[in-house]
Amino acid sequence: MTKLDAPTAKRGRPPKAKTAGSADTRDLILDASEDLFSKHGFYGVTIREVAREAGVDTALVHYYFGAKRGLFDAVFLRRAEVWNNERVDAINRYAREAGPDGMTLEGLLEAFLRPPFQWSLKGGPGWKHYSALVAQTNANPTFGGETMARYFDPAIRRLIELVKVIMPEAREVDLYWAYHNLSGALTLTLGETGRLDRLSGGLCRSGDLESACDYMVRFAAAGFRAVCLPSAG
Repeated sequence: MTKLDAPTAKRGRPPKAKTAGSADTRDLILDASEDLFSKHGFYGVTIREVAREAGVDTALVHYYFGAKRGLFDAVFLRRAEVWNNERVDAINRYAREAGPDGMTLEGLLEAFLRPPFQWSLKGGPGWKHYSALVAQTNANPTFGGETMARYFDPAIRRLIELVKVIMPEAREVDLYWAYHNLSGALTLTLGETGRLDRLSGGLCRSGDLESACDYMVRFAAAGFRAVCLPSAG
């Protein structure tokens, strides 16, 4: 799996663009919006606050993105394309190169899960903000389901297709429930809330994403087997 070579990322504001070109301005607005949405949620941010954070006039925000929902969708799509294209490429590559013994759940889940963990770990502050934003959106009862479905379902459906190859006896209903549980664990973990640190008294660190991914692969594989394989007897 390809790993990024940049230093470990930390939360914070991405560097502002140094030139005034339209592409730089648009990215500057997206970066500021991503930061604010990740901290305060969709309803806790105004266009005026985004403009102030980005150092631009509010008219420019409306010019590029229209209303606030258009801005939010642009923020969400920008990294979703990278994240999900890489995940699909990784699991397709794993399926092609699995060897004579075929795929395993652990190998498939490792290929699927590693890219988002690596982007959050190595991709810079913007990816930290994005991971927190996805965690919020996945739990949002108003528009979270529609937003996640629009941007993430194709990659997830491809994963489930390949799980079916490994577990042809699994019922569809069980596969979807198994993924639902994995989805919640994944986005909560990538949100790095610090809950784990407090719960464990510092024994575990929510920012230790390398360990988090390793644990999640094993946990998810065992979960899929427990939920999807016919019980003995």
